[in-house]
Amino acid sequence: MTINLDSKIPDGPLADKWQNFIANEKLVNPANKRKFKIIVVGTGLAGASAAATLGELGYQVEAFTFHDSPRRAHSIAAQGGINAAKNYQGDGDSVHRLFYDTIKGGDFRAREANVHRLAEVSVDIIDQMVAQGVPFAREYGGLLDNRSFGGAQVSRTFYARGQTGQQLLIGAYQQLARQIGLGNVKLWNRMEMVDVVNIDGRCAGIVTRDLMTGEFSSHSAHAVVLATGGYGNVFYLSTNAMACNVTGAWRAHRRGAAFANPCYTQIHPTCIPQADDFQSKLTLMSESLRNDGRIWVPKNPDETRRADQVPEDERDYYLERIYPSFGNLAPRDVSSRAAKRMVDAGQGVGPLKNGVYLDFAEAIDRLGEDTIRERYGNLFDMYERITGENPYEVPMRIYPASHYTMGGLWVDYELMTTIPGLYCAGEANFSDHGANRLGASALMQGLSDGYFVLPYTISQYLSEWLNKPIPDTSHEQFAKVQAEATDRFKGYMAIGGTRGPDHFHRELGKIIWDYCGMDRNATGLEKALSEIPALHEEFKTDLKVTGSDTNVNQTLEKAGRVDDFFELGMLMCKDALNREESCGGHFRSEHQTDEGEALRNDDDFAYVSAWEWSGDMANPIEHKEQLEYEVVHFQTRSYK
Repeated sequence: MTINLDSKIPDGPLADKWQNFIANEKLVNPANKRKFKIIVVGTGLAGASAAATLGELGYQVEAFTFHDSPRRAHSIAAQGGINAAKNYQGDGDSVHRLFYDTIKGGDFRAREANVHRLAEVSVDIIDQMVAQGVPFAREYGGLLDNRSFGGAQVSRTFYARGQTGQQLLIGAYQQLARQIGLGNVKLWNRMEMVDVVNIDGRCAGIVTRDLMTGEFSSHSAHAVVLATGGYGNVFYLSTNAMACNVTGAWRAHRRGAAFANPCYTQIHPTCIPQADDFQSKLTLMSESLRNDGRIWVPKNPDETRRADQVPEDERDYYLERIYPSFGNLAPRDVSSRAAKRMVDAGQGVGPLKNGVYLDFAEAIDRLGEDTIRERYGNLFDMYERITGENPYEVPMRIYPASHYTMGGLWVDYELMTTIPGLYCAGEANFSDHGANRLGASALMQGLSDGYFVLPYTISQYLSEWLNKPIPDTSHEQFAKVQAEATDRFKGYMAIGGTRGPDHFHRELGKIIWDYCGMDRNATGLEKALSEIPALHEEFKTDLKVTGSDTNVNQTLEKAGRVDDFFELGMLMCKDALNREESCGGHFRSEHQTDEGEALRNDDDFAYVSAWEWSGDMANPIEHKEQLEYEVVHFQTRSYK
């Protein structure tokens, strides 16, 4: 399948492109929508909202999740809020300002047209979710309240305490459940997509594995939507749920979908530091805490006193010092690197000296403990359960951790991948965040794609297939792909080695974190590119999968996901080595300013890297989509 990077950006001024698209798109009339079947893989915010909306419109929809319930999707873990340019605070916000903040926050590496559309539809998301009953916080007059997030100088983040993702997912889930009850959506739970089937140059369906019985099955459709989330668990230690993986997107990549900007991974600055070498995941503390918490380290690297006993003049509030305009709300990539510099300089805090303080003492004195408890109570409770420390009395300890992935499957303006008929939504695609995502924009993009973009754009493709026969699962290609998937999993069972998939995942994650994590350089990346294949060969010969392949076997599930992480890890390091610049979350230590800030190379690298699977994980094929800006102009990204 030939890779063709046609972004399909509509004509006209930037501010008019989306409305021009809607006015001129090809439509499918209501009676004909019943003739089309759409598969949606994943039931987080992007998948649930897409499946519910497409079902409401009249399409036949089948939704697949590997969870026991759509409400288990990792979207539920988002804490701090969702951005929207409604300017409820009257502080100067607008669609254009949200658009510009997102382009700048992404270090001028995002597609302009997609970002402007995201800013436009953000205002509709809030109205839709309020109508569905999402209990957003409200201010004294009854209007929805807002708070600030990193990378912005306005308050545009709508929130429900520290559980915004959970409340939004419940809202989307209830609409999905309604469509299931009406018979418009069929839900398949505990089913994992393990491959994509292409016939005659278009996506014809998927192959799945039943996680309860181990049975493989094929499912055909007119179009397939992947909403399978990000790949942050490639690092092993991350804030992602343990089940998060790259298999859905990676199997599509192996079948012809270009994978874009895999080296753009986000390190979140406010996570609980690692406590020992035996941890299997890290815990996120919402970025919203930076509204009222002040970040500091002792000026003296040998400080041994408790935090509350360190005098003010012996504290370094380093974000406020280095970035006075944004202070503690500097963007995530900037804040993460600043914390790393403090810890590397020996000024870390905690038993392992691997964190910095997030201190609420001043806010509690100013606002009162009741106000802080109302805003962040569940987050404070979670922190105390994990660490045994009461953040009302002592500062939190935080440190950066792998969190979100800006890279993903390449999609055009219509969210279609390079495989016709295969769409990708939410974190699984690359489209909106460039090299760094602003806080509170993940929920915005997932709901934007599912509620307000895909329902319009998918008719462009489906209208071409009205009353035309398409292959179903009786086609020989479905049998072929299903047999390949079956053999792959039987192969894992047959290796009979000595080490489980978690061992290989931990070792792989350490390589990628050390050499392609918060700080990268050519020497380290080249070392990773030599070490990953050797470890992968060991995986292929020494993997041990216990149990059976005919019932629940989480070790077998993990084996397939780790196998895909090996190949993805190679592509991440290849992409990072190839991109000889620093931008956003991709920080090459050879390319930085005298002050230690990221140094872009707009002349040579103002493009999207879209990689094609060649059959050899060591030699992918790079394609480039040049980034052309009509409205914004390249400039040094400064938050000082």
